[in-house]
Amino acid sequence: MAQRFRVPAELVPALPEPVRKVLRGAYRGYGRATASLRPLPDFLILGAQKAGTTALYAYLRWHPQITGPSFKEVSFFDRHYARGERWYRAHMPVRRSGIVGEASPSYLFHPSAPERVARMLPEARLIALLRNPVDRAFSHYQHEVALGREELSFEDALAREDERMVGEVERMLRDPAYFSYAWWNYTYVARGRYAEQLERWFGSFASEQLLVLLTDELAAETGATYGSVLEFLGVDAHGLDSYPRIFEREYAGMGPATRSQLEDEFAEPNRRLAELLGRELPW
Repeated sequence: MAQRFRVPAELVPALPEPVRKVLRGAYRGYGRATASLRPLPDFLILGAQKAGTTALYAYLRWHPQITGPSFKEVSFFDRHYARGERWYRAHMPVRRSGIVGEASPSYLFHPSAPERVARMLPEARLIALLRNPVDRAFSHYQHEVALGREELSFEDALAREDERMVGEVERMLRDPAYFSYAWWNYTYVARGRYAEQLERWFGSFASEQLLVLLTDELAAETGATYGSVLEFLGVDAHGLDSYPRIFEREYAGMGPATRSQLEDEFAEPNRRLAELLGRELPW
């Protein structure tokens, strides 16, 4: 019975939205009925969005000692926190075998998520995956366009980002039940200022609980990076037969002037990130 609603997490993003809604509804309905049997997670993949978290989560769920929700992006600590712990437990697997984790790539960015996670999961292991913020912003934009949520050009969307966000964070902080459409969809540049986000997490958790990886590392040295994640999580070493790319979109490249503008804008945030991590960045 527990396997009835199990769907490979790596396939979920490619399903049509109506199908995803039906499957999520069935999954949650069964989960709520058995919530008391379901453990809270041992680890979280925090983000960043469009940085390879779908692939990493799929690789981890292929490990025999790791399990988690079939649907990536439970989004409890950012979007659904007001629904409470029982709602969150409803998404976890019933049978406890090895360790349990979930991946919701807006956790890294949400201003209240570190304190919320620290209260409910103080011993959790946390994984952040960071991508070149220029490329991440453009991939994020293409994602919103593909979903029909963005009608502006990339350049106009960048120019209007601050305007769209006026008052949104303040309202989110005042009201845990408030969902900010603008914050969720249109924060192309803000999500790439990684240092300020990581500083919030380091303020709530010991440094040894947070593993920070780069998308470049996962792409170039996938097996070794996967192995380092398994070591961090405390499970047995385990190689996969292959490490496929998962759910990549094809789209035209960014204009050189726009890329140059974004590189200038991210120069100081990237310097700050390199100093925080104590390492050079490949960007």
